[in-house]
Amino acid sequence: MQFEVWAPLRDRVAVRLGDATYAMGRDPDRDGWWIAQAPAGEGSRYGFLLDDDPVPRPDPRGRRLPDGPDGLSAVVDVAALAPPPSPSPRLPLQDAVLYELHVGTFTPEGTFDAAAGRLGHLAALGVTHVELMPVCSFSGRHGWGYDGVAPWAVHEPYGGPAGLARFTAAAHAAGLGVVLDVVHNHLGPSGNHLPAFGPYFTDSHHTPWGAAVNLDAPGSDEVRAYLLGSALAWLRDYGIDGLRLDAVHALADDRALSFLEELSAAVDALAADTGRPLFLIAESDRCDPRTTTPRAAGGLGLHAQWNDDFHHALHCALTGESQAYYADFAVAPLGALAKTLTRAFFHDGTWSSFRGRTHGRPVDRRRTPAHRFVGYSQTHDQIGNRALGDRLSASLSPGLLACAAAVTLTGPFVPMLFMGEEWGARTPWQYFTDHPDQELAEAVRTGRRREFAEHGWKAEEVPDPQDPATRGRSCLDWAEPEEAGHARLLDWYRTLVALRRTHPDLRDPDLAAVRVAHDEERRWLTFRRGDVRVAVNLSPQPVTIALGRNGVRVLASWEPVGHPGRDGRLHLPGESAVVLGP
Repeated sequence: MQFEVWAPLRDRVAVRLGDATYAMGRDPDRDGWWIAQAPAGEGSRYGFLLDDDPVPRPDPRGRRLPDGPDGLSAVVDVAALAPPPSPSPRLPLQDAVLYELHVGTFTPEGTFDAAAGRLGHLAALGVTHVELMPVCSFSGRHGWGYDGVAPWAVHEPYGGPAGLARFTAAAHAAGLGVVLDVVHNHLGPSGNHLPAFGPYFTDSHHTPWGAAVNLDAPGSDEVRAYLLGSALAWLRDYGIDGLRLDAVHALADDRALSFLEELSAAVDALAADTGRPLFLIAESDRCDPRTTTPRAAGGLGLHAQWNDDFHHALHCALTGESQAYYADFAVAPLGALAKTLTRAFFHDGTWSSFRGRTHGRPVDRRRTPAHRFVGYSQTHDQIGNRALGDRLSASLSPGLLACAAAVTLTGPFVPMLFMGEEWGARTPWQYFTDHPDQELAEAVRTGRRREFAEHGWKAEEVPDPQDPATRGRSCLDWAEPEEAGHARLLDWYRTLVALRRTHPDLRDPDLAAVRVAHDEERRWLTFRRGDVRVAVNLSPQPVTIALGRNGVRVLASWEPVGHPGRDGRLHLPGESAVVLGP
């Protein structure tokens, strides 16, 4: 078996296999690469010895780390990972309904196999794709996954590479696509061995995590190839259908051809080669439509991006919160929601008080399809980054939760749900870690409490990320969906997802065709998508809304609602939602 590794700054490299050591030679065709032949097979443990360092380090491109990031790598038969042919074709992004899922808390067991056992629930819900939060190897057993340190390896406690392959195969068999969240903007603080091998990071730029990933300094060609190869491996070797790219605004990249353009071109080429609708979804806070503008038109060519502006407007309308980045949206929340439903971004060159400057750029609604944006009322970020990790269900009535679902699932954007949202889960989703390094653990604990102390929280009120009970509280309670109140909300979600599937108007990509009316004082909002109309009343008081004289009937309603009369007037109960069609 051939072993190879990029270590351009080293004078000697060897591969350690069990008790044997094999010297590696420089690859004559690739600068900085070392190669060697050694006897090995599936499961063989190995590592690389760099110069005089007596401790072998794991393979930067290793697929499996059985003992965690500081242990040896294990050989994986990549061909054996490939899932069987899918029994049904995956839906393209424009027809998708996404479901964000954290493997470690979706079930108490916290494994791929346990999560696969719940896929029937998702198929019955009607979602089309499961979006997995990061599964790369990280220090400890439990965590969010954004502290990953091995972009090619799968977290062993979840089930390792074979577990991910089984999950993907099970999802495809259930008619579901799989999207994977990947992190290219930083690596975690514990177990990162990449700097020992080469210039994977650069001091030319600084980020919230320290030195930036090297995308534009000397040696960056190989670093880009490393990250690009990892991304393609998820899609090619595991049968993953799309990638969510974490915080692309934090990628420091001054090259003329950006890494994101290079990645989008490679993914498009792989999609053409395989005949599968592969896609990339960016998380970006720039409010820049160029993120998803096709490369041929001068954009980065990513296929969609999360739309936090839509979330912020909806959140403010539902909760009345106005702190931090919610401040601008809270001035007139229904007006902000109306703007995002028709123009995608709220900040499109407008003043952002949170940033202390103008922010964003307008979306060309005539040329930009609505499915370039992902809309949601809750995500792991928007829940987990709160002091208590409280969901909307902790403070809102069932009626307001139903309104949130109606706007998200019938709105113009690709909808995404966060696990448990569909039944109004009462379990929080809190920030938890499992750092073996006690000094790092204390720094994380202290830092989080200091952060929320600035907002008036007492230290003892903020959950300890290192306490196993914090992760335990965050696991879904699968008894809840069977309870009456939760079951009613779950049925509402299923109804809305089904309407989106059966009514083409609700998947219409024409953002310019969306029509919105609202009353800020009386707290109602209605929007029209083709022949379908949606109305929500966020006030506890009933309202009467003049829809016009076009005949419509009730397709679905949270509370009993009569069909509008000949005068086109709709009488909507308090904290309720209705979907109407011809």
